[in-house]
This record gives sequence, structure tokens and C-alpha cells, in this order.
Amino acid sequence: MIELAQLPFSQACENNQRPILDVLKPKLTDSLQLLEVGSGTGQHATFFAHQLPHLTWQASDQHCNINHINCRINHFKRSNLPSAIALDISQTWPTQNYDAVFTANTLHIVNRQLVEAFFAGVAKITLTNANLFIYGPFNYQKQYTSDSNANFDIWLKQRDPQSGIRDIEWIVELANAQQFELVEDVSMPANNRLVHFIKR
Repeated sequence: MIELAQLPFSQACENNQRPILDVLKPKLTDSLQLLEVGSGTGQHATFFAHQLPHLTWQASDQHCNINHINCRINHFKRSNLPSAIALDISQTWPTQNYDAVFTANTLHIVNRQLVEAFFAGVAKITLTNANLFIYGPFNYQKQYTSDSNANFDIWLKQRDPQSGIRDIEWIVELANAQQFELVEDVSMPANNRLVHFIKR
């Protein structure tokens, strides 16, 4: 049995989960089934499932990350937190419908084609009035919002030229094409944003 302290850990997740919860909680009162795309360490999944007990929080990630996410999930043993599922956003998405989708710090990591695939996939698994929440850094009118974001973007592109901080205008365009309407764009700590769309 792997100890919790041995599992991958993100200090950024630990720092941002409470501010994210403050935004999510009042908007998810009527939601019952949420899919998290790109659960990473699983810290968000275990924290939000505990704080939102009315909501089934379905974690997902690439197959290579599922084991450690499930080790964390198994440690907390919450009835509204099922085992994480493998999800490659460029391939087959779950067959069930969700009334909410959440993703954090993913769209700047994957390439542009996968960003487009993300919105197409979310559209397939959601019905009218579904919530979509995207957390992370964005550019506005092709400008960085901080020097730290500019430096982060350089680091991302050195690591993978196809990645990088996305222009919010492009993200909104992709969302609109899949019938998602921007309803709120909230400033978050560390020069991040939490963008909320609703499917119309």
C-alpha cells in the first residue's frame, strides 16, 4: 500500500483549491455529475469531492497517471469520488452525460489541436445548461497579464513549441462554436483566471 506522502504532490494545487472552491461552490448547487479533465495528482478531486458532497466528482487523466490518482482517491474513500478513468482527449470520451466539466492548468500544456479536441469532446458529453469551468493563465488581446506569465510561456514553449498560454479570445471562440456561452471570467491568485461557460 503506497503511503499518501509518497504520491505525487503539487503545491500549486494546494494553494489554489480554496480560491477555486469559493467560485465553484455557489455555481454547482444544481449539478450532480462533474467530469474533471486532467486530474493530475488527484488533489483537486479529493478536496472538491469532500467540499461538494452532493456532487459526484469523476476524475480523469492520461492512462499513465491513473494509478497514482486512484491511490489518493482510495486513501480518502468518499462515496461521491469514484475511481479515476483514463481519458485521452483526442480519442474516445466517456459515454455518459455530465452536467458540469472542470479542468485546471491543461489548455496551455497541450497543443492547439488538443485544445480544439477538448471543446469538441466536452460538447459531446454535456447537455443544455451544463457548466464548463477552465482554470489557468490566459492572454488578453494577445498580451500577457504579468511578467511571470510571460516567463512561464517562454518555459512552456522551450519544453514544447506547440504548448503555451492561450488567448482568451480564441478560447471563447472555440467554446461558442460548441454552444458554450461565456458567463464569467474571474481573476484568481498567481495571475490565473477561472472562466465559466454555460451550454446554451
